[in-house]
Amino acid sequence: RPHRTELYEDAPSACWPIVYSPDYNITFMGLEKLHPFDAGKWGKVINFLKEEKLIADDLIVQAREATDEDLLAVHTRRYLNKLKWSFVVATITEIPPVAFLPNFVVQRKVLKPLRTQTGGTIMAGKLAVDRGWAINVGGGFHHCSSDKGGGFCAYADITLAIKFLFERVQGVSKATIIDLDAHQGNGHERDFMDDHRVYIMDVYNRYIYPGDGFAKRAIKRKVELEWGTEDTEYLQKVHTHVEGALNELKPDVIVYNAGTDILDGDPLGGLAVSPQGIVKRDEVVFKAARSRRIPILMVTSGGYQKRTARIIADSILNLHSLGLIDKELATSGAGNPKVEQMIRDSEKDLSNLSLQ
Repeated sequence: RPHRTELYEDAPSACWPIVYSPDYNITFMGLEKLHPFDAGKWGKVINFLKEEKLIADDLIVQAREATDEDLLAVHTRRYLNKLKWSFVVATITEIPPVAFLPNFVVQRKVLKPLRTQTGGTIMAGKLAVDRGWAINVGGGFHHCSSDKGGGFCAYADITLAIKFLFERVQGVSKATIIDLDAHQGNGHERDFMDDHRVYIMDVYNRYIYPGDGFAKRAIKRKVELEWGTEDTEYLQKVHTHVEGALNELKPDVIVYNAGTDILDGDPLGGLAVSPQGIVKRDEVVFKAARSRRIPILMVTSGGYQKRTARIIADSILNLHSLGLIDKELATSGAGNPKVEQMIRDSEKDLSNLSLQ
């Protein structure tokens, strides 16, 4: 029997299914500047959405930190114990000076933010099924598997979210991962290697990290890109293969790993997609999910430039302006009876809120 978890408590129906916590952001002593990562990007996305009046603090779902017990649904005890060594965390996060910090500092300043983002992905999984869609403004740690981290990924949040849904939510027995980060998602691929309930589509630069040949065997739809791939070719491939993947198997939920490191000029991605191309890509994926009435969970994953946060926010605003995500639609999205009841309950709340 699954353990009791706070991550699956019902979110207030007045909230958007957008999950975030200020605890996502990694900031201390300038160490975060030693990684190309913009370690405050998650907070910046939320600030842009607040400036545009899409959301307010009390209308987003507050992420909670995943506990050890939550993490053990996928991770080995041995792996979690390894994270008690600062040098192991330094290797995973690619921030060498972390090796020299006392582990309690590393736990609080580096791992807690990542555990909170992981809790956010698990929470967003349930929200997506309840409401038709959900976005975790963080997460997408697709290089981490049950017993190995790497590439800034210390916890396997994608695996965890899917495993939680399979074990705890009735009617969820098939999932599709659409991984559009510039890097191969070898973590979830290793975790679901022999699991026929999970269909993996992965579009990535074939020449960069991690180049995990073993993990590639788990990919059902593999799209390997050349250096410097631009909008036209990229979007055509994404469109063709997203449609193909969802026609081949209709899942009960889609986990969309929406990395923005495909952006032109990203130091690690090596692709050349424009900001407009990224916005269009997200639209393609949400349209495909929405037209088939499949709940979709989006996580933000990799993206290593200062302008990334603005692009993610613009994409969310675009999805909203097209009616692909919406508070009302959210609560009627998946055509599920629990949701229909929620709509009746929330009519009262909604009439009191001015919906932008």
